[in-house]
Amino acid sequence: MSDVIYQASLEPIRGRRVGIIGYGNQAHAHALNLRDSGVPVRVGLREGSPSAGRAKADGFAVESIPAVSAWSDMVCLLTPDHTHGVLYQSDIQESLTDGDALLVAHGFSVLYGQVSTPPTVDVVLVAPVGPGAMLRRLFQQGHGIPASFAVHQDASGRADELALSYAAGIGCTRAGVLRSSFREETETDLFGEQAVLCGGLTGLIEAGFQTLVAAGYQPEIAYFECVHQVKLIVDLVYEFGIQGMYDRISETAEFGAYRAAPRIIDSQVEKTMRELLGDIQSGRFARDWITDWSHQFAELHELRRQANEEIASL
Repeated sequence: MSDVIYQASLEPIRGRRVGIIGYGNQAHAHALNLRDSGVPVRVGLREGSPSAGRAKADGFAVESIPAVSAWSDMVCLLTPDHTHGVLYQSDIQESLTDGDALLVAHGFSVLYGQVSTPPTVDVVLVAPVGPGAMLRRLFQQGHGIPASFAVHQDASGRADELALSYAAGIGCTRAGVLRSSFREETETDLFGEQAVLCGGLTGLIEAGFQTLVAAGYQPEIAYFECVHQVKLIVDLVYEFGIQGMYDRISETAEFGAYRAAPRIIDSQVEKTMRELLGDIQSGRFARDWITDWSHQFAELHELRRQANEEIASL
């Protein structure tokens, strides 16, 4: 297992001019936390960005992405993954010079070739394991959330040090930082979202709810049993682990869980998970996602429509 890193010097990141590109979920928290850690920060947004008002309200002078990229010697590309390629090529690439650094919070665009940097630039990853709102809130409380970090290109010979210093600047070393790789972070993140957190879990919730309602039980009762209590169980797992959760529920629930788990998550589910992981590892999912973006999210919009119809019919 990798060693967990809890301390890193702030001096390397304080010695950088950091340009935060974007001001959404992650970017706003990174910008504010870095500024509070004594780091020179500027925010770059496209003209007409809906995030401009929020950034100005937080005390940042909003500038164009090319202007911020030219000023920075560390550019943090924190917009949605599918936008990285176009933004990098049009607004950032020409501004990178020898000794500069490019940082991302998710390895998708670098791993799948949407962003390709000159060999004289450090390319690093710092990926907090949680949403930006939590990153900001815990930082203000003197805490942090864990993160992984990785180095794709070490032109300076000190990219590790810079990435860890950045992690300290946004507060993640307070909770612990793990060394990873761009491939590992990207593939495990995509798999976790699809198979467990956003795809698998919601699928189980909907299937359980529908099963009870179809059997004639009140929708309100089905909601309590299949939706409302999910957070209670997840909180127990988060705080005490899976076995600790079992220790804190009724023996009836524990007995039923042990018997039901292999029937619900059977060999077919495991086979499907392996297929999902294969699509991610081969790059097929990334190609499909970039293609859908280039077609104005046609498939995403259709999937949303179908999901909304299913929810409305419950």
